[in-house]
Amino acid sequence: MQLNLNKPLVFFDIESTGVNVGQDKIIEISLLKVFPDGNKEIKTYRINPERHIPEEVTQIHGITDQDVKDKPTFRELAPEINAFIGNSDLAGYNSNKFDVPILVEEFLKSGVDFDISKRKFVDVMNIFHKMESRTLKAAYKFYCQKDLIDAHSAQADTLATYEILLAQLERYKETEYEDFQGNISTPVINDISALHEFTKNSHWVDLVGHLVYNSKGQECINFGKYKGRVAEEIFKTDPSYYSWMMNADFPLSTKKIITEIKLRAFNQ
Repeated sequence: MQLNLNKPLVFFDIESTGVNVGQDKIIEISLLKVFPDGNKEIKTYRINPERHIPEEVTQIHGITDQDVKDKPTFRELAPEINAFIGNSDLAGYNSNKFDVPILVEEFLKSGVDFDISKRKFVDVMNIFHKMESRTLKAAYKFYCQKDLIDAHSAQADTLATYEILLAQLERYKETEYEDFQGNISTPVINDISALHEFTKNSHWVDLVGHLVYNSKGQECINFGKYKGRVAEEIFKTDPSYYSWMMNADFPLSTKKIITEIKLRAFNQ
């Protein structure tokens, strides 16, 4: 199938130093330009963000400080990237939430007035999520081929969840899964420990992801001005930050963990 276009459409994806649009920087961008006649042109750039790439981020995309230290900055590449995009519309996966905003931010910081007012934006992820419902009712229909009666009653939902797991164990038996690091396994097996490992948020220290482990297994702040910094070090150098967290609207389970970290830091 050929896309019905009246002007070029650029599919693009960005790797960055993090997910804070206002503070993080692009370190790789790939752009596929599809023309109305069906022809395509692709360009990919590695970019020096002029800052350290956190180890936990490198674990996701595999790009290190060494990989980009001799690459041009976004400011240096901005005119070329802008010219390649031209007046094209833009498309990506989760692009409306992240890729488009950080691209515009980088252009503005580089002095390029990247006009978005006359462009169309296609987010493929939103098509996926809107067309393929992620509700328990939809999962029950997909895995068990049955309609969920009394959806949102606790008992019906609980029984449906049990049946879904049984169906998943059967459906994905001996099915291979590849993680972000390229490791291949068959994780959906009839073993609770294995299912725990596969379904947990492996980098989260607390239950909601305010603290995450870095590549060295250290607990790091995952928000705000100290995002990516080791919590133990922050509590030593800025004790008021611990006090602020304890008085702010964080879950008690998170406060329990940061108290343990603080006590460990000051007992060393």
